[in-house]
Amino acid sequence: MPGMMETVLNVGMSADVAARMEAMTGDARFAWDSYRRFIEMFGKTVCDIPMHDFHKVSDPILKRDNVTAVADLQGPALREVGDLFVGVIEKHTGQAFPWTARDQLLQAVEAVFHSWNSERAQLYRRRERIPADLGTAVNVQMMVFGNIGETSGTGVCFTRDPSTGHPGAYGDYLPRAQGEDVVNGSRNAFPLTHLKTLNEPAFNQLQSIMDKLEAHYKDMCDIEFTVESGSLWILQTRVGKRTAEAAFQIATQLVDEGAIDMNEALKRVTGDQLGNLMFPQFDKSSGIKELTRGIAASPGAAVGQVVFDPRVAMDWALTGKKVILVRRETNPDDLGGMVAAQGILTSRGGKTSHAAVVARGMGRAAVCGTDSIEVINDEQIFKCGDIVVKQGDWISIDGSNGAVYLGEVPVVPSAVTEYVQGHLDAASPAASTLIKSIDRILTYADKTRRMHVRANADTPEDSDVARRMGAQGIGLTRTEHMFLGERRHLVEALILAETDDERHKWIAEMEVLQYEDFVGIFKVMTGLPVTVRLLDPPLHEFLTDKGELGTKIALQEARGEKVSDYDLKLARAVNRLHESNPMMGLRGVRLGVLIPELFTMQVRALARAAIEVKRQGFDVIPEVMIPLVASQRELLYFRNSLEEEIHRVMAEAKSDIHISIGSMIETPRAAITAAKLADYSDFFSFGTNDLTQLTWAFSRDDVESSFLPRYLDLELLPFSPFESLDQDGVGLLVKIACKETRSVVPNMKLGVCGEHGGDPRSIHFFHEAGLDYVSCSPFRVPVARLEAARAVVMADSVSSTA
Repeated sequence: MPGMMETVLNVGMSADVAARMEAMTGDARFAWDSYRRFIEMFGKTVCDIPMHDFHKVSDPILKRDNVTAVADLQGPALREVGDLFVGVIEKHTGQAFPWTARDQLLQAVEAVFHSWNSERAQLYRRRERIPADLGTAVNVQMMVFGNIGETSGTGVCFTRDPSTGHPGAYGDYLPRAQGEDVVNGSRNAFPLTHLKTLNEPAFNQLQSIMDKLEAHYKDMCDIEFTVESGSLWILQTRVGKRTAEAAFQIATQLVDEGAIDMNEALKRVTGDQLGNLMFPQFDKSSGIKELTRGIAASPGAAVGQVVFDPRVAMDWALTGKKVILVRRETNPDDLGGMVAAQGILTSRGGKTSHAAVVARGMGRAAVCGTDSIEVINDEQIFKCGDIVVKQGDWISIDGSNGAVYLGEVPVVPSAVTEYVQGHLDAASPAASTLIKSIDRILTYADKTRRMHVRANADTPEDSDVARRMGAQGIGLTRTEHMFLGERRHLVEALILAETDDERHKWIAEMEVLQYEDFVGIFKVMTGLPVTVRLLDPPLHEFLTDKGELGTKIALQEARGEKVSDYDLKLARAVNRLHESNPMMGLRGVRLGVLIPELFTMQVRALARAAIEVKRQGFDVIPEVMIPLVASQRELLYFRNSLEEEIHRVMAEAKSDIHISIGSMIETPRAAITAAKLADYSDFFSFGTNDLTQLTWAFSRDDVESSFLPRYLDLELLPFSPFESLDQDGVGLLVKIACKETRSVVPNMKLGVCGEHGGDPRSIHFFHEAGLDYVSCSPFRVPVARLEAARAVVMADSVSSTA
């Protein structure tokens, strides 16, 4: 965990030791700088004293001696500062300073152990998904001094450029200093080549050691070193952290140099790194200052005019305006505005909130949970401190780090996205070395992976993006998304229909639209499977909010105004369909049992669309998926109903297109009885979003804004189970279902279509569990392609060392 834990230098120091060091070397500045440094680091690390407490007593000395930094003081002044620091520590702790080397060492070791639980270490572990109970070691090392005279110094170097991956030695060197001075940036260091002008033999020796270390580790190394009185000492080395760009280029360079093979190159890069390279980025040289920061929910750079209403976002976008949708939080009805917006900014929610999940799926930048802003919809403004931002004002958001800017920050487009979408040929002169490296690795990944990668897509446009990203089919088409926005009134009218004639009228209109949607998707995905999920959400989601409608009616009645018959009728329907726990209520297959004509209409539209697309010369491979199945009888009842309608449509058209009928596995009962369900299903697809909710017994929408953040802060959970699959619980259900299913139907096709299908860690689990494919958002397809291949080579590595 580089930079996340604490260090204490010069342990064993005391005034007596410093005096003897001065006598031995004749260098008072070296001796008393070492003394002062130890006292300061001991106070900060062991005694947890804020640095400003030390600055309070050292600043008058700096002012008196007319210098700007402690490092510029001379020997006597450094001793004076060190003594003052001892006073600060004794006042803070109420105890005498420990002057024996053993006491100092024991306390320093204990403090370093404790730093495992420092705030920044915990944050790093959450980000890197390092288990909290892993623990750490403490390294006790003999001191060498880079602050002893003009022929000494300290530095940090890399065997390649960690930012770009370019070959050659890179780093910093600081004469007459100790390692912390370079790392903490308290003094401006010189380029590494400065050492060559000061001490060429030491520089050449360092270069030789760098070559040996890289040859040994077969990777770019990060090295900390000290030159003491002209002699080079290596303090530590590790495989160096690097940017995503550097990771891909270093991996292919090492292959070309014969150091590693392509399997090892796959291990050296990650899907997250590829994903980061695909999003546009702000031009960091613009100089525009941040307004505030929120949670970096979906990477990317977005610039646009502020709008607060999804409808306004859609209208403005139609006129060519770039907009940023600003909401307290988003809900499914906001989808149209989110699609129209360049990015989304919310004052509530986290990385797994609706806004974040949808934004990542669409490749939109999103900053969520920005609690420093107050969104006032009625006034169409948001406030950040004393600053008021109105509708139409320009802002910029960076979903990679959560930054929000007032004004337009210049954006630099991503060439990587152009490449993965097929707009940039890796073999063309315009392709950079980065693009060529990514192309080599992705090409090899596609040859190596076992699992197929599909995409979740609800429109022909999304499907086209998915195909260009390398998707091998559509694993989930959510038909409910086809009835949001402008089409929502159709479902509302169907619910309010009082006669069979009215109901048939609205179903017929819905069928026309469904047919057109399916035709468009089937054409784009010719030759590849398309899995269509029947309506899943509760019907109340298509109706006006109960509280909002009730308030409207109450206000009208209070003012003596006539309430429209339509609103009264709507209110009765809302109350009738209201559920205390809709996530576990009337939805999915249960909805189809109560309103069979709704699902019959959908499968009829799908079958008709397949027939028409085939007639036009396209190769169509349709699949129907039944949501929220929990029992064998339920599945059998519904399958029979769907098959009857499909056969009727095929007979009328004199066609024989095969339409597979499968079941989602998203209830715990379905998972543990999968062997029974397998008799009546052509395939299974794990809906891990709902399976996670039902296994953990909490709703994502509720816990995201209540206790889940606290659980993560306390490390009661290593990560959100909605962000990465809970392998011990939900994962066990997946494994049980796979094993039981394959015991009765060995060749049953098994996939996953939840949000986890694009999560690198989860993809490795799905490979291990034996799934045939993962399905994720279109913009995560390249990430999934890479991670599916990494899962193969990393599993092989584990088995070969077992």
